[in-house]
Amino acid sequence: MTIKYDDNGLVPAIIQDAVTKNVLMLGYMNEAAYQKTIETKKVTFFSRSKQRLWTKGEESGHFLNLVNIKNDCDNDTLLVQVNPVGPTCHKGTDNCWGEENTSSFGFISTLETIISERIANENTDTSYVASLFAKGINKVAQKVGEEAVETVIEALDNNDEQFIYESADLLFHYLLLLQAKGFSFKDIEAELKSRHK
Repeated sequence: MTIKYDDNGLVPAIIQDAVTKNVLMLGYMNEAAYQKTIETKKVTFFSRSKQRLWTKGEESGHFLNLVNIKNDCDNDTLLVQVNPVGPTCHKGTDNCWGEENTSSFGFISTLETIISERIANENTDTSYVASLFAKGINKVAQKVGEEAVETVIEALDNNDEQFIYESADLLFHYLLLLQAKGFSFKDIEAELKSRHK
């Protein structure tokens, strides 16, 4: 891999969790740090303050186990994908921005939060989610069944727009059912991951 180091012999290395895809930190590598990272499979930086190679976790035990290194389009920035052992930041947080390193499913995660908030805070007279949830798990499960049948019917038809519409209804009601059972989409992800192994 061709790497363009700067005038100080350094290249920025963006550290990303290989599973959650969250950015954990930014460090700098020189050629020796890059080579040591490749050889040991533990991310090593060039510490500008200590003026020496520094393997993340050498004192704390919170190593960044190497999964993959990619170069950007200009060959002057590295994306280092890792499996972190413990918190990444020296302040004890998961990343250097003080955020939790958890999986996010984009809008699905947002929708789960909205459903949760409406269950907890909304009036059953004004909120469809709150009113359906208040009717109990049998009604929620029944609604998932109805939406599943409608999705299957549309899958056998030629109206793709209607199929997507019903699929969205099914997923929405399934997310509500998961919450009614005390679970979240992350529980489903964990089950699928366990089957993949």
